[in-house]
Amino acid sequence: MIKMEKGIAEEQKTPTRAEIPEADKWDLSHLFSDVGKWSEDVAWITRTYPKIANWKGRVGESAKTLAEVLEFEKELDLKIERVYHFASLQLAEDSANNEYLARVGQLQNLMTKIGEVSAFVAPEIQAIDDRRWEEFLHDPALEPWRIQLHKIRRLRPHVLSEREERLLALGSAAMDGYDDAFSQLTNVDMKFGVLIDADGREKPLTQSTYSSFLLKRDRRVRERAFTQFYHEFQDHQFTLAAALSYSVKADVFRARARNYPSALQAALFPDDVPVAVYDRLISAVREGIPPLVRYYELRRRVLDLDELHAYDTYVPLVLEIDTRISFDEAAEKVIASLAPLGPEYVDVLAEGLRGRWVDRYETKAKRSGAFSSGSYAAPPYILMNYKDDVFADVYTLAHEAGHSMHTWFAARSQLFQDYNYPIFLAEVASTFNEELLTHFLLEQTSDPKMRAYIINRQIDDIRGTLFRQTMFAEFEKIIHAIEESGNALTLDVFKNEYRKLLDAYFGNAVAIDPQLELECLRIPHFYSAFYVYKYATGLSAAIALAQRVLAKVPGAVDAYLDYLKSGGLKFPLETLEAAGVDMSRPEPVRATIALFEKRLGELEQLL
Repeated sequence: MIKMEKGIAEEQKTPTRAEIPEADKWDLSHLFSDVGKWSEDVAWITRTYPKIANWKGRVGESAKTLAEVLEFEKELDLKIERVYHFASLQLAEDSANNEYLARVGQLQNLMTKIGEVSAFVAPEIQAIDDRRWEEFLHDPALEPWRIQLHKIRRLRPHVLSEREERLLALGSAAMDGYDDAFSQLTNVDMKFGVLIDADGREKPLTQSTYSSFLLKRDRRVRERAFTQFYHEFQDHQFTLAAALSYSVKADVFRARARNYPSALQAALFPDDVPVAVYDRLISAVREGIPPLVRYYELRRRVLDLDELHAYDTYVPLVLEIDTRISFDEAAEKVIASLAPLGPEYVDVLAEGLRGRWVDRYETKAKRSGAFSSGSYAAPPYILMNYKDDVFADVYTLAHEAGHSMHTWFAARSQLFQDYNYPIFLAEVASTFNEELLTHFLLEQTSDPKMRAYIINRQIDDIRGTLFRQTMFAEFEKIIHAIEESGNALTLDVFKNEYRKLLDAYFGNAVAIDPQLELECLRIPHFYSAFYVYKYATGLSAAIALAQRVLAKVPGAVDAYLDYLKSGGLKFPLETLEAAGVDMSRPEPVRATIALFEKRLGELEQLL
């Protein structure tokens, strides 16, 4: 928890969970009414999972036997998903709560044991010869499992022997320790202190409030927040570099253990995404850097600065617009903006946002940022750290609502084994909502200043999602290639490689402070590598699909809702093509950059 210096007004402290009204918290009783019920399910899982051994050596015996194994695992997985969902959400509420930490730790240990005992299943499935496999697929007993069996079977070259699979399962929790260490260090142990705001009041600086300070009009406040924030990261830079290094090592180890040519290819294989799509994204965005540099130069002129720094790149350019929007107001704007999708979508979302799907505000030791987390038989919960003076949080709510409704539709349209959609598709649903929100806000006002503000917001959204996330994706590719080449990943290597990218993506338009090199150590997604490129591709696909819906292209709404309902029925590129956009080609990315340049021209005129 953050220690507050004497003299801070009580209302400026980060509140504890007990100080937040129940109406502002998510209602986890849809998962479990009390911890006792949770413990009962954990006990059932603990008693039941060893029975999987009854099928050892028999998985490929017949189609009926294979179906029995899959149904047993499904019953187990439904319970596991539910107990883990509950425990992980509680830990997100309070990362310093020992009971919550213990429950997640208990489940992690249990998952390791289950993985060890069931390690024989995948190798035995892969051992079924091709002729018998084709016979199995035509057996009615396996009809509900055909999609999943196809996905399992294509992993055949990367599934190891039972003994090797058992070893990987045993080591999984230990190899993931870097992620927990990073989370605990940055969310609990690190203390960022307090800042004097422009109005003379002391306010806590946290990972959640940092973005709020960067939006302040007083440049001295922004600069102090930047310097103070990164000073804490500098004090822990060697520890963080070690954690990131071991994260990369774990990725490379898993890829090599499973016979993938590289960690990148291992990450892309489950979605059936060619490496060329990843590389085309980077190439197309690199080509689009000149308009990004032009935008930074516009920002420098409008803010009347001799030179632009990173902490100057988030403050709204239309300084006269005061954006203070309550959570309830934000929810209503999001709901209204999604009206083109029809009542089936809007009515459910309205009930969730007005009800208790959302954990709204920052509390002590709460996880920073925002996320949507769903499971098959419970509401898709949303974690927010909502700030009414951060306009971006309205977009964040729309973004997470997109994830939640994707989960809601998929869970109600597909079997459990087919409902879980890949992240590649998830990022389309979330950024699609942001596009509709921008369109709605622009329709609501003719005020040139407000329009400039909203257009600037969309420009910054494309900048942050397409350009910034692609820079992150390029960094991930570089550091994994360094590890795979046999060279060491040290703090200096991380900082030097990241500095090269900062220079490339900012051009000569932004003065790079040395502290910004440490940004590569604080991005949580770097500890789940090759994820962030999906933000960039997702935005490009979302813009294309949103434009179809807004233009009232016949069938566009139904095609989009079908995409949400499809869950994991098909691979991402195939799913998106059915919805109306071909992401195997660079055109959607180039079209997004063209929209960025078009909006930039509008902003230049308005300002």
